[in-house]
Amino acid sequence: MADTDVQQTRHERHAPGFYQFLRVYARSRSAVAAAVLLLLLILVTVMAPWLAPQNPYDLEQLSIMDGRLPPGSISSSGMTFWLGSDDQGRDMLSAILYGLRISLGVGFIAVCFAAIIGGTAGLLAAYRRGKTESVIMRMVDLQLSFPSIMVALILLAFLGKGIINVVLALVIVEWATYARATRGTALIEGGKEYIDAAACLGIPLRQILRRHLLPNCLPPLMVISTVQIARAIALEATLSFLGLGVPVTEPSLGMLIASGYQFMLSGQYWICFYPGLVLMLTIVLINLAGDRLRDVLSPHSL
Repeated sequence: MADTDVQQTRHERHAPGFYQFLRVYARSRSAVAAAVLLLLLILVTVMAPWLAPQNPYDLEQLSIMDGRLPPGSISSSGMTFWLGSDDQGRDMLSAILYGLRISLGVGFIAVCFAAIIGGTAGLLAAYRRGKTESVIMRMVDLQLSFPSIMVALILLAFLGKGIINVVLALVIVEWATYARATRGTALIEGGKEYIDAAACLGIPLRQILRRHLLPNCLPPLMVISTVQIARAIALEATLSFLGLGVPVTEPSLGMLIASGYQFMLSGQYWICFYPGLVLMLTIVLINLAGDRLRDVLSPHSL
C-alpha cells in the first residue's frame, strides 16, 4: 500500500499540467467551439491548394468573361462559382481560401517575431536595470504613444508593398506591447531568491533568462499573443484595404474587400461581403479562444 501511494504521488508530481489546462479550458463550451472552428479554419487554409476549385493566382485559369458572376453561376470552363466571381474572373471561394492563408500567415509570423523581440527586450530591461532598462522603456513609451495604424502606414509608405514589408511593419508596431508585459512579469520574478542564487553561482545571463525568467513570463505572453494575432490580422486587412499592404497579385482578405468595395453600390455584394464575413469570423474566433485562455492561465482558475 505504501508503494502504491509513493508511485501515485510520484506520478502526480511528474504529470504534465497540459491535461489540467485542457480540463479547465473545456469548461467553456463556446471557447471549445471557437478553438475547434479556428483549427478547422487553419487546416482548410493550409490545404487550400488541394481544396480550392481554382488557383486564383494562375492567370491562365482566369477569364475576364467570367468576371462579376453571382453566386451559383457557371463559368465558361464549366466550373461552378459557389460564391460568385470578382472583377478579374477569380472564383471567390478559392480567392478567400488563399487570401485567408495570407492573412493568417502574416498575423502569426508577425506576432511570433514581435513576441521574441519584445520578450527579449523586456527580460533584459527587468534583469539589467539601470541604463539598459531606461533606454528600452523609453523606446517602448515612444512606440506606444503613437497609434499603431499611423506607424504602420508611415513605415509602409517608405518600405512599399509586399508581404515581407507588411510583416516587418507589424513587428515594429507590436513588439513594444510584449516588452512592457514581459518586463512587468520579470520584475516580480527577478526579485526572488532563486534568481539571486543563480547569479551568485555564476550562471550565465543567457541561461538565467532562458531557464528561470522566461518560463514564468510565458503565460501572459501567450494571452497577449492571441489578442495580438487578431489585431495583426485586422491591421493587415486595413493596410491592404488602403492600398499599402500585400500586392494585388497575392491578395489577402483585406485586398479582396478593397477590390469588391467599389462594386457594392451596383448590387454585386458578394465580391466584398464574403471576404469581410470570413475576416470577421476569424477575428471573433481568435478573440473567443484567447479570452478563455486568459481566464485559464489566471492564477485563480486552477
